[in-house]
Amino acid sequence: MEINQITGRVLDAFIRIHTALGPGLFESVYEETGAYELTKSGLYVERQKAIPVVYDNIKFDDGFRADLVVERKLIIEIKSVESLAPVHFKQVMTYLKLMNLRDGILVNFNVDLLKDGFHRVFNNHVK
Repeated sequence: MEINQITGRVLDAFIRIHTALGPGLFESVYEETGAYELTKSGLYVERQKAIPVVYDNIKFDDGFRADLVVERKLIIEIKSVESLAPVHFKQVMTYLKLMNLRDGILVNFNVDLLKDGFHRVFNNHVK
């Protein structure tokens, strides 16, 4: 499936969740319901996926955990904060770099309209 189709399904699912539940819940609620909706739509979803980090020639198997990885192509980082900070975008960029992926989504559910909290992030340095 093409990345734009996957991203469209993600946006549709997250809008449904945001409409039903509203803003202000814990990130874990949006993560769990997001994984459920995306799986229900036929996408392969990994939740809290452990991502290894190599540092100083040592591999740390559980370097970080990606909130959601969809179809092994797309990282989704979920927030429920007053406002996104530049560090949140940097976090997604670092995840993309470490996983050698190009596409990510940073979504903040603590907004009135989900479209205002939905951001695509790209790593243009995929090897």
